[in-house]
Amino acid sequence: MLEVSNLSLHYGRHNALDRVSIRVGKGETVVILGANGAGKSSLLKSIAGMTRPDPGAALSFAGKTISGVAAHDIVEAGIALVPEGRGVFGDLTVRENLALGAYTKRARASAATSLQFVHELFPKLFDRGGQFVNTMSGGEQQMVAIGRALMSKPDLLMLDEPSLGLAPVVVGELFKSLARIREKGLALLIVEQNVRRSLAIADRGYLAEAGRITGEGPAGELMNDPAVQRAFLGAMV
Repeated sequence: MLEVSNLSLHYGRHNALDRVSIRVGKGETVVILGANGAGKSSLLKSIAGMTRPDPGAALSFAGKTISGVAAHDIVEAGIALVPEGRGVFGDLTVRENLALGAYTKRARASAATSLQFVHELFPKLFDRGGQFVNTMSGGEQQMVAIGRALMSKPDLLMLDEPSLGLAPVVVGELFKSLARIREKGLALLIVEQNVRRSLAIADRGYLAEAGRITGEGPAGELMNDPAVQRAFLGAMV
């Protein structure tokens, strides 16, 4: 479904990504593991059309090139990103945030069905449709961010550090929700430092270091790899 090859990215003189290649199959859940500064967020932003990679990168989705395609057209193609920090509209209500997610042509016809799924996934959002998002907790705002992305009817949902800053009990609820999304057949590409929980719902994983992909493998193998355990010991919770 998603094919990325030879993707490099510079911010001025800083080389954020160096010839990165990854793939995500239809309905597959893939996690990217790496320390801060490894280039994980830059990779997701490049796929989403928010940053422009260096010449020579090849990105395709569902058999069509998305290299150089504008961000809003990539959403229309079926890729949604939940960014680090959530990116919700705090001065708007929950209902308004979710409605904004369904602005694409691909999403409009199924907006009611998508909203029903979001409410089943996050019942709190149904109860608090009229609440301003900036009055909600971090976990609730993350629900809004994921719900808004789902409203765009994506085939691939990308999440950048979805558990960052959340209480442990909320993290557990979050990953249960991601598992339910996976069961719906959506492909997931997750950047996450919570190694154990992310690998538990993933099919495969990539290891990122200093802007490069340094390893990959089935999630079960990575979970039991002593080198991975040593590198991410602090995140093994």
